[in-house]
Amino acid sequence: MEQNLSLYHIFYTVANAGTISKAAKELYISQPAISKAIQKLEQSLQVPLFTRTSRGVHLTNEGKILYTHVRTAVDALSSGEDQMRRIHDLGMGQLRIGASTTLCRYVLLPHLQGFVKAHPHIQISIDCQPTHEILGLLESGKIDVGLVGTPESPGNGLSFLSMGSIQDTFVATPDYLENLKMRDAASATYMLLDQANVSRQYIDPYLQAISLPVEHILEVTTMDLLIDFARTGLGIACVIREFVEEDLRASSLVEVPLEVTFPRREVGFLYQEHGAAGFALGSFLRYMRECTPD
Repeated sequence: MEQNLSLYHIFYTVANAGTISKAAKELYISQPAISKAIQKLEQSLQVPLFTRTSRGVHLTNEGKILYTHVRTAVDALSSGEDQMRRIHDLGMGQLRIGASTTLCRYVLLPHLQGFVKAHPHIQISIDCQPTHEILGLLESGKIDVGLVGTPESPGNGLSFLSMGSIQDTFVATPDYLENLKMRDAASATYMLLDQANVSRQYIDPYLQAISLPVEHILEVTTMDLLIDFARTGLGIACVIREFVEEDLRASSLVEVPLEVTFPRREVGFLYQEHGAAGFALGSFLRYMRECTPD
């Protein structure tokens, strides 16, 4: 059928025009070329499509049946073209974003309101999953872009747009540290993300160097809980410094100097390179590049 698409277009134009000469003017091709195309289509379908008279051409019964189907196809294509124009003119589209709860709250949401205001007709869905799940969703095409930490190996066809770097650090309340001075420092409770978390896997090699007392480790599932527990004064928490900056400025939390320094690490958007050509994802990436700190 693919080789007959241009023939169907010629057939449809001739049927509407009523004469080969009018169709030739509309299509900007010669009358013999049109006659040859109609003949080729009739041979392919093995039925006559037109009867020819001195006044023009008329559809045969078989031609009328084919015309009904071709008209439906042409109408569907026209409707598709109209929808594409509306998508372009209104900036419509759909964007599926994946992010961990923590990165969604602290990295994505601060920029999302401005993007929605600039592109109100793009429909956005957000799938909050752990980072390792985000990578799977991205590879399977179930999301368009994932907010993750710097991947060691992005994979074929994947690109990474950095949104800046973050710093892991230990924090606690001043009261907790003051009370800790009154007892053995080895009794301190250290609060960490659980071992399934990507951030925990990143810091673990550095934690091994300071030999944290295993009996005094409290593991939690999310960074938000970790920060809340630190604010409550339950212990010394390993958190992302950028996520507790207000607490540090207000001195409700203070950084705890330990014998370990975590290198800064990047966070950003991972996406399929071919997907960036789409309007919604392309607009999102351009907007985020403008938000990226120099």
